[in-house]
Amino acid sequence: MKENFDEHSEDSELIIRFEQMLGTNETVFFDLTDFEYIIDHYTANFDYKKALLACESAIAQYPFSTGLQIDKAQLLAMSGNFDDAMVLIDQVAEVEPQNPDVLLTRGIIYTQRGEYRNAVDHFKKALAFAEDRDDIYFNIGLTYQSWGKFSSAVKYYKKCIELNVENEAAMQEIIYCMEITGSMREELPFFQAFVDKDPYSHVAWFNLGNVYNKLGSYEKAIAAYDYATIIKPDFITAYNNMANAYVFIGEYTKAIEAFNGMLEHGSPSAEVFCNIGECYEKMQQWDLSRRYYQKAIDLDPEMDEAWFGIGVVLDAQGKWYESVHFFKKAVTLYDDSVDYWVALASAEYHVGHVVSALESYARAAEIQPEDKDIYLNWSIILYEQGNFDEATEIILNAIELQPDEAELYYRACAYMLSAGKYREAYNYLENALILDFEKHKLLFEFFPELESQRALSRLIDQYRK
Repeated sequence: MKENFDEHSEDSELIIRFEQMLGTNETVFFDLTDFEYIIDHYTANFDYKKALLACESAIAQYPFSTGLQIDKAQLLAMSGNFDDAMVLIDQVAEVEPQNPDVLLTRGIIYTQRGEYRNAVDHFKKALAFAEDRDDIYFNIGLTYQSWGKFSSAVKYYKKCIELNVENEAAMQEIIYCMEITGSMREELPFFQAFVDKDPYSHVAWFNLGNVYNKLGSYEKAIAAYDYATIIKPDFITAYNNMANAYVFIGEYTKAIEAFNGMLEHGSPSAEVFCNIGECYEKMQQWDLSRRYYQKAIDLDPEMDEAWFGIGVVLDAQGKWYESVHFFKKAVTLYDDSVDYWVALASAEYHVGHVVSALESYARAAEIQPEDKDIYLNWSIILYEQGNFDEATEIILNAIELQPDEAELYYRACAYMLSAGKYREAYNYLENALILDFEKHKLLFEFFPELESQRALSRLIDQYRK
């Protein structure tokens, strides 16, 4: 199957025509190349059901195309129908026994079944007949990677990249495998060699930048991305990666310049506007930050990150009533974000909406029960309202989930002391001191009035080293 294709308007029209055909159940004639594009489109978007429908429609119009039969076998394998896929590819093999795509497809099926040795054997046989060997090397790499043999995977991904430096999938996978094996730094000369061989290859510089980025050498990564954009001024992905590297090292002004490079050479993007808004937010330039978040919303009203961003800006300015509106919109668009619910809870509490704040913390804890800070912030609201027992109950529930978090025990101790439950409070204090003695300072930072309790101080001194 084809792996790379562009979404031109005429190609989009093909998809619309095919969708209409599915809707009306009428037969519409397509050229073979059109069908190949339609199949590739759905496959790239992991819509194997429609890809198979397209394949079957194509076979009905071009019954003697072995390429379509192979496509169908591969799609059946991707859908988990391994037996049907193997039957179909065996039928093709009777007609074209030395077709490298037959061997390649068998290898893919064996890989999907977890029969890695058979898969590698078939891929290697295909090498003897194939013209585009990089695709086969890539599949061998994937098989070894699925097998857990990451060093062997690296070996074959390198072969693939040597033949086709623009194979993005191979680059992504080789970097992942090198991270697993810890060999990325020693393999750096491999990527540098492409730049040395062709200093005007934007792809070579981009790939080198990605490796430096993974190694944490952000300045070198930025320099490599910069060369890539000089060679290819409309290299959007290089601008994006450069901008993110600048963000990582806190160079927000330069990050904005890189993001603007994306806008200059590409279409307006809600995501880019949102990223620029976040950069201005980090620099506390609230008006500019809000302006760019709003630009993102104007382009994409469903962008939850931009709604949340404006909420953060308003919250930082102490405009809590306004921030509540934007945080509510963010959680409506994306209900599973802990950050959104925690921010909403804090803003609601600032404006005196205690019940709403408690409900927001409860939802946050439901999403991420292992986050101790949620329980600490949730319970303090109840404590400040004088509901010591409810505050304690929340912390005790948290302790059941996270029995090794000393801070939870210290907080339980404070709440129990406030409720007059001294014996239980001291029991929790002892557990806290055993887990992390140094954190007892948090007890007095949060509740300074407890320093006057002599019994508490004596118990702490017993555990002082």
